[in-house]
Amino acid sequence: MRHVAGDEQRVARHALSGLDRAAWRHDRDHRAATAPHRVAVADGNRDAVCHRRGLAGRRASAPKTKLSGFQPNIEAIAGYTPDLVIAAEDTGGLVHGIQALNLPILIEPAARNLDDSYLQMAQLGAATGHATEAATLVAKMRSRVGAFVASVAKPARPLRIYHELDNTYYSVTSATFIGQIYKLLGLTNIADAATGAAPDYPQLSAEYIVSSNPDLIVLADTKCCAQDIGTVGSRPGWSGIAAVKSGAVIGVDDDIASRWGPRVIDFMQAVAPRVQQLEKAA
Repeated sequence: MRHVAGDEQRVARHALSGLDRAAWRHDRDHRAATAPHRVAVADGNRDAVCHRRGLAGRRASAPKTKLSGFQPNIEAIAGYTPDLVIAAEDTGGLVHGIQALNLPILIEPAARNLDDSYLQMAQLGAATGHATEAATLVAKMRSRVGAFVASVAKPARPLRIYHELDNTYYSVTSATFIGQIYKLLGLTNIADAATGAAPDYPQLSAEYIVSSNPDLIVLADTKCCAQDIGTVGSRPGWSGIAAVKSGAVIGVDDDIASRWGPRVIDFMQAVAPRVQQLEKAA
C-alpha cells in the first residue's frame, strides 16, 4: 500500500478503479483495477463509494461516473470533490496530480495471495474510518477459508483441475491468486506443467487439456463466452475427459471468479463441495 497525503479517517466518496472488462482479457490488471472499490463496500462504505462507468460487476445502486482508469483525468476526479482516491496503480501521473490537489490517495496493487487481500481490507478500512468493520470482515473470511480447507481430504493422488478464463483456453497457474486458492484445496493445476506456458495466465491448447484429463473443470467464462457443461462436452475430444464424464464441470460467475476480496468466499463455496464429492467418489 502507498498512502499519499491527507487524513486517512475521512470517508471515501470516490474510488478510481481501472479497466473495462472488454479490455481485461486475461490480464491480472483487471483484478488490480476492480477489487479496491469492492473491498471498500464490504468494509461498510456501501454509500460512500462511487466509481467510473463501465466497471464490471458493479452494484446496480452504486453511483456511476465516466472516469477512465486508462487515462485518469485529474481535473475530472477533482470535480467530484473526493475525500479519498483509491487506485490500483499510479497511471498517467495520477499520484502526482492528486498530491498537487492536496487530496489523499491510496494505491492498492493486485493482491498476490490471501494474506495480501486481508492486509488490503484492513488498510482500506483504516483509510475510510471503518477499521473495526474491516477487522471483523477479515476474521470472518479467515474462519470461512479455514473451514473450506479443512473440509477437503487431500487424497494421495491430488485431483487435477483446469480453470478456464475464456473459450480460447486461457487459464491460470498456481502463481496467481485464484491458483493459490486451488492449491489450498489440495488440487493439482494442469496449467502449471504446460511447457513454455506463461507463469501466470497461459493459453493452453485443447490437445493439452484433453491429454491432462482434469478431474474438475471450473468455467469462469459463463457470462463472457456462454460456456457450460454442454458446450464443453461438445468440443472435439472433450467428452472423454474425466471431469466431463463425471459431470464435474462447474460454471462460476465470471465476476466472482476474478475477485480477491470478500467474493473469494463465494468462489470457494462453489468449488469446495464439488472437491469433497470427487474425493469421496475416488
